[in-house]
Amino acid sequence: MAWAYVGETAALTAAGLWAGASVLYVRLGVSLPPLMLNFAKGLVAITLIGCTLLITGASWEIPTQSGGLLVLSGALGIGLGDTAFFSALNALGARRTLLLETSAPLLVALLAWGMLGEILAPLAWSGILLTSLGIAWVIAERTPGQEPLRLKQGLYWAFAAALCQAFGSLFSRAALTSSDISPLLSTGVRLVAGNLAILPLLLWRRPTKLRISRRLGAGVAITAFGGTYLGIWLQQTALKFAPAGVAQTLLATSPLFVLPLAAITGEKVTVRALLGAVIALLGTGLLFIAH
Repeated sequence: MAWAYVGETAALTAAGLWAGASVLYVRLGVSLPPLMLNFAKGLVAITLIGCTLLITGASWEIPTQSGGLLVLSGALGIGLGDTAFFSALNALGARRTLLLETSAPLLVALLAWGMLGEILAPLAWSGILLTSLGIAWVIAERTPGQEPLRLKQGLYWAFAAALCQAFGSLFSRAALTSSDISPLLSTGVRLVAGNLAILPLLLWRRPTKLRISRRLGAGVAITAFGGTYLGIWLQQTALKFAPAGVAQTLLATSPLFVLPLAAITGEKVTVRALLGAVIALLGTGLLFIAH
């Protein structure tokens, strides 16, 4: 018997991987502009996906309609969405950026209801609201010395990232449920589309004076493997096997996974952060029960 919660489990695993990758993204952002960082991680992940498809002998067949939806999903969610997210990180910092990102699950659930006809049970809506509230409460906690550098620009970037990722998830869900395309192949299509979407911008900006050290290259490779190759593969798996709103809510739990990482590195974890995590976990439990 197949695992009944494969979509939900994939979403939570992806969130954990993204939490670890986000720690490195902040450091990589000091040396690499958002466009370059997004493009570089995409190239590494595309190579890994191509090798995986060849080794496993998986099908390369892409239905026309699903392929078009995945191209839109990749261009919006990965190409524009991830670039906007990295720009928001640089301007606002991780805490405020992630706070604004908590609007994405509710947006996805509403869009899926209106455009895909996905009707969630009241218990699932309660889980989405409770999880989003817990995440927002954790992230909104004030931390000394964490004032935004460019507040107005950062707010624009964060909102653009949430909007692009919401539509990206919606288009992915539509493509995955309307055909037999595998989550792995759909990940490859999205990543290629994302890189092609930002290539003209990258060529136009022409970043100069970049010093690519072994340490920087290793950092990009690690984040591309965990956060992009595995992370987006799991994201696509979640969107194929779980309702879009449920999947996006669980994918948005990354900040909760940062808490144990912070504790391990010696950072003080407050009572508020722990209570917020408990609230979010209760909401997550409701999502599993409601499915």
